This record gives sequence, structure tokens and C-alpha cells, in this order.
Amino acid sequence: MATPTVADVRHAIEQQDWASALETAGAATVADSGEAAELADLRAEAAWWLGRIDDCIAAREEAYHAFVALGRTRDAGQCAVWLWEHQAISARPAIAGAWLRRARNALDGDTKCVEYGALLLREAETAAAEQRDTDALDLATEVIRLARALDSANLEAEALQTKGRVLINTGQMAEGMRHLDEAMLLAVEGRLGPFSTGKVYCSLISACEDVGDLERASEWTEATLQWAERHPFAIFPGICRVHRAVILKQRGDFEEAERQASIAMDELGHSHVGNAAAACIEIGDIRRRLGDLEGAAAAFDRAHDLCGGFCAEVSLLRLAEGRIDLARGAINTCMASTPTNSLARARLLPAVTQVAIADGNLVMASAAVTELEELAGCFPTPFILATLESARGRLRLALGETVDAPATLQRALRLWQRLAVPYEVATTWTLLGEAHEQAGDTAAARQAFATAVEQFDRIGAHDAHASTSPGDPLPNGLTAREVEVLRLVAAGHTNQAIADELFLSIKTVSRHLSNIYTKIGVSSRAAATAFAFEHGLAGR
Repeated sequence: MATPTVADVRHAIEQQDWASALETAGAATVADSGEAAELADLRAEAAWWLGRIDDCIAAREEAYHAFVALGRTRDAGQCAVWLWEHQAISARPAIAGAWLRRARNALDGDTKCVEYGALLLREAETAAAEQRDTDALDLATEVIRLARALDSANLEAEALQTKGRVLINTGQMAEGMRHLDEAMLLAVEGRLGPFSTGKVYCSLISACEDVGDLERASEWTEATLQWAERHPFAIFPGICRVHRAVILKQRGDFEEAERQASIAMDELGHSHVGNAAAACIEIGDIRRRLGDLEGAAAAFDRAHDLCGGFCAEVSLLRLAEGRIDLARGAINTCMASTPTNSLARARLLPAVTQVAIADGNLVMASAAVTELEELAGCFPTPFILATLESARGRLRLALGETVDAPATLQRALRLWQRLAVPYEVATTWTLLGEAHEQAGDTAAARQAFATAVEQFDRIGAHDAHASTSPGDPLPNGLTAREVEVLRLVAAGHTNQAIADELFLSIKTVSRHLSNIYTKIGVSSRAAATAFAFEHGLAGR
């Protein structure tokens, strides 16, 4: 059998047979130092697609130094650009920045090549991250012109998506989406390589999520996941799963959302630290919504271990735990690290409002709502408008505005219902119940609270406020629904019978029982039955 050559490795790369390429590279012979450099670069490419990021970095560094020694500056510059990518996704920003400067040194003056365009594009992304939006737009525009002059579809698509994201982040949403659509057209036409295709797909979905275009995000997530599963390598299936988990969570399918996020975490743990942390955050937020506060804390701790820092979801967990000081600290850290006037603030400000109200700081809550109003003026999507009305309704409720609070929350409810996001719908029913109760409309409050409980039960979720309805106080913090379940347990009903009577799933009944056992400090149905009779709940 003939000894494989660099040409054989290159052929396997072109066929996207990454495993074969890496295996062949290990046995290939080289004729000279130029082939040795090329072989190291090909080995890095195959290792990257197989998710072996450390092997990829080692091989790419070897290729870079070999190309420098040969005076092949374009190849060295491209290797340095790729090393920026590799180190950035490994959460090593300082090292990534150093490689970008090396790319600039290698390519400076050689401005009519794809490699130089790749460098400018990464500089544009860096400028956007530092909120130097004018610089980012100028650089991305320059790359688009260069890509078209060089007839490079990959470079053009990546530059279009970069410019589109910056335009959206600066409030030019329609123009930004047009750039992303143009990039996506190149992808669906099959004119792009796998890396550029994945980058464009993920960028469009992420933009849709940022502005709250859930319908469009859902459609593209399904299409992208199908593409990614045909290319089951590197980071893309995992990233697509994170996006899919976000959509499933919004739709109330918590079980499948957590499953997708868990798979993503495993797939990305050694190849893309940032998105692995994002998967952990989704798991934590799903568990918080399900009332599993301990499980949520474990997931958020894992995210913190991966990337450091806090997220808005952590502050909501601390609020649910009754630890307002920690909630305040977490959300303040998030706000301090998020640029003002950026779309990312729209995700934080609702949590700021909740934490500030719980903390009794209505001045801060009012400032958060005002800033959210300004962002909604720039990004008037249904999701952001619904978010604004909910935050405004919370503030008016806290201020005791008995006329305006119910009206505002009714508007929020209608918006959430149109978006078909059941957790937000149920939460708004809870707030509306509190607003009616504050206004003295007991009947409307009862109905709103009952609807909230029904909505939460339908998706197996939990909200601490859902039990805050008029009537006799319930022992040990039990909710009205938990008392119903406990009463049926005391009557000797099986989980299946309870599920049938209350129109719940078996899994939801089991979750209620687990919560009941924790709250009343028992570990068996017999002990729970005894508690029910002791507290007069058995016949309730």
C-alpha cells in the first residue's frame, strides 16, 4: 500500500472526511519543508472539525511558525487569524488578541488577498465587541468590497453577517436583517464552505433571538440543526442545540429544552467554552422555572466555572431563594459589564426591575423601565414591547397605581399570548391577580390566580407568586395546587389517578410530590397523608 501524501490529506479535507484526514495526516510523508507546513495546517483543520481544539491549536501554531520561516506571509497570516478564532472560543481573549496582532504584522501591506480580508473581519468583530460601532461598520464594509473584488463568497457572507449584526445592535434593524438575509442566501445556494455556512446560520438565529423574533428563530433553528447534523463535527451541532433549547424553553417544552442544552454542553465543553456556558445557563434557567432551585444553582455554578461572571438568570434564582442581597450583586455585575444603549441590555433590564422592586428600590426600578422604553423605541419588536409592558406593569403595581397597573398588565398579557410563550403568560396572570387584589377586585384576583396556577401546571412550571391568592393561608408554603395533590394522596389516589383528575402529566404530579415532601419535611406518602390530616387539608 502506497504511503499517503499531503495531496491525499487535502483530498480528504475537501470531502469533509475529517477523521480520515487526521488519520492520513499522521501517516503522510512530505517532500520538503513547504509540504511539512501545509501538512501541519491540514492537520489543524481536521482536528478543529473533530472538536479536538488543543490538538488543533498545537498543529496550527506549528504551521504558523513553519510558514513564517518559509516567508509565506499570507499563509502565516491566515494561520494567525485562525489562532485568534481558536483561542477566542477557548475563552482566552488576551492570547487571541496577541494572535490577531501577529496576523496584522504578517499581512500588513498585502491588502488584495482573502487572508487580509479575514484579518479585517476579525478586527471588525473585535471593534463591535468593544462598542466601536463606526469602526466595525467601516471595516465590515471594506471587507464586503474586497470579497466581491476577489469573488470570495465565503468572505462576503461572513462580512455581510458581521455588518448586519452591528447594524442591528445600533438600532438599524431593518437594514441589519437585510444584510443577514443576503448572507443567508449565499448559504442556502450552497456557495459556502462548512465554516462560513455554520457561522451565517448561527448569526441569523442569534440575531432573531436578540430582537425576540421567535417565529423566525424557530424556523431557522430547525433548518440549521438539520444542516449541522449532516456535519456532526466541531462546534456547530452544539451551538445549534443551544439555540434550539432557547426556543423550546420559550415554548414551554422544558424537558426537551433541558435535554438539548445538556447534549450541547457535552458537545461544546472542550471546543467552545462560551457556548458551553450558555448551555449551562439555559439548563439553570429551565430548572429555576421548574422550581428546582438547587439544580439551577448547580448549573449556574458550572457556567461560572467555565466563563466567570454572572447572568441575569442568576439574579432571578437568588430572588426566588429570597436572597435579595445576592440578587442585587449579580444583576449589578451584569449591568456594569454590559454596554449602555446595547440590545443586550434588553435582556437585563426586566431582571433589574424585579430585583429593585424586591429590594424596595423603586428609583432604580423606574430608571430600568425608562431605559427599557428607550430600547423599545429602537427595537420595537413584539417580544421587547411585551417585555416592556411587563416591567412597566410590575413597577406600577409596586407603586400602588391601582388603575394603571391592571391595564398595563392586560396589554402585556395580550402581547405574550400572541407570542405563544406560556411561562411569560402564566407569570403575567400572577401579576394581574396581584393588581386586581390591590385594586380591591377579589373575584377578578381569584380568577387570575387560578388561571396562573393552571397555566404553570400545564407546562410543569413553578412560580413562587402563583399561590398568593385570597383565602386562608396554607401551611409550610404549600401552593393551592400542591394542596390539591396532597388531598388526593391522602385519599389514597395513585399518581396516575391524580394526573387524570387534575388533567396533569405523571411527570408534573411527581414534581409536585417532590416539592410537597421537601416543604413539609417527609419522605413517604404515609407521612404526607398524616401531615394532611393533622393540618386539616385532607378534606379541603
